[in-house]
Amino acid sequence: MLKQYADHWALVTGASSGIGMEFARALAARGMHLILTSRRRHELEALAEELHTRHGTRSLIIPGDLNDPEFPEQLISETKRQQISIELLINNAGFGMADTIENTDRQRVLEMLQVNLSALTNLTYLILPEMLERGHGAVINVSSISAFQPVAYMPAYSASKAYILHFSEALWAEARSRGVTIMALCPGVTSTNFFEIAGVGGWLKKHRSHTAEFVVRAALKALDKKRQYYVPGIRNYLLSLASRIASRKTVVQSSMKYFRPQKKKKSDEK
Repeated sequence: MLKQYADHWALVTGASSGIGMEFARALAARGMHLILTSRRRHELEALAEELHTRHGTRSLIIPGDLNDPEFPEQLISETKRQQISIELLINNAGFGMADTIENTDRQRVLEMLQVNLSALTNLTYLILPEMLERGHGAVINVSSISAFQPVAYMPAYSASKAYILHFSEALWAEARSRGVTIMALCPGVTSTNFFEIAGVGGWLKKHRSHTAEFVVRAALKALDKKRQYYVPGIRNYLLSLASRIASRKTVVQSSMKYFRPQKKKKSDEK
């Protein structure tokens, strides 16, 4: 488990917006220094200034694209060059996409898997051994409530989140007796720019959602309890259980009504 928050370092990926940004704010409020990474340098610089002004914490900004297979190692090499020991890793970076089979951008799917799976796995294995050697530290891998079921029109995305859940729980079992906690965070609908990027921007207007602040606050409480996974919100937790009760056929067929892409207008196809 974490030795302590204050005056230790956390690495947050996808820190320039949404859940990643809220993690940075919450951890800085607890006295942690931050390694902030995403593709958007300007947003990271603004966040670092905000955290220093409010909490007096330090931030190391390392912009980069986790779609680049070499970036995780470059990122960790820089932290070692700066002689920083990472006490908490927040693997938050990731994105989704929704479309029919015929309209799916195959290259974009491969990029998504690189970020959601390969980069997350690489960073975990780059950092976790040192935590185990010290006997303290923690990792939060951001999964999704979709990890509990296949989702039509988002097959690769939901599969990637299932991987994160299983990967994290397996590591939790191995590391728990050695002072390190690995937790999969599985939020439901959250008010971020995720749905715009995924191509279903109207989703938030039609469904209940939690704020990123709520998700992060709940996640840190769950981490303190050494949970192996956590679903924020009682309604979301019940939904995660419901997918285990119904038949798999029913579950996946019922998912079709949620992310069905809208038919493109002729003007959109030009």
